[in-house]
Amino acid sequence: MIAANRFLRRVGVYCGSSIGNDPAFAAEARTLGESIAAHGLVLVYGGACRGLMGVLADAALARGGEAIGVLPEVLKGREIAHGGLTRLEIVATMHERKARINELSDALLALPGGHGTLDELMEAVTWAQLGLHAKPCILVNTIGYWDGMLRFLDGAVMAGFVKANDRALLRVAANAEEALVMAKNACGQIGNGVVGDRSV
Repeated sequence: MIAANRFLRRVGVYCGSSIGNDPAFAAEARTLGESIAAHGLVLVYGGACRGLMGVLADAALARGGEAIGVLPEVLKGREIAHGGLTRLEIVATMHERKARINELSDALLALPGGHGTLDELMEAVTWAQLGLHAKPCILVNTIGYWDGMLRFLDGAVMAGFVKANDRALLRVAANAEEALVMAKNACGQIGNGVVGDRSV
């Protein structure tokens, strides 16, 4: 297993490029973006200006924070790149996007989203299971959005397809503030997340 990061500097967030049907989803994304900036951390996310991704980034930037977007070439037109980020990286493929977000981040959080969010989150958890990283993977379970998936994972443990200690790799927070506390506790302390430093 790769050693855990010493500092929490950059927070990777997976979330939907849609806004969702309940105002609570956008409110949580806004709170998370504001909280990341308020803690002096850097947001790392998918680079779009739409949906929860846009709400999240706009909130962090409006609070004086920094935001790094990672957008694959194929989605530049479909998701519309955010024009006001501290830095926007364009990568060739979806896989490169996931790898780069993981590389830049010290903790990985997931807000509500669809297929893409689920794919990103599960790959991050799988990489942790394989020992490719030791970064905390934290689900923000806004108004119980992820309850069905959590029941599925618990069922997979009972059926013998997921080990209990691997199931525990996916931590669950009720809200954005709790998720950041969990990330800070898992990483040990908060460090300098200056965007100009490309080291990971």
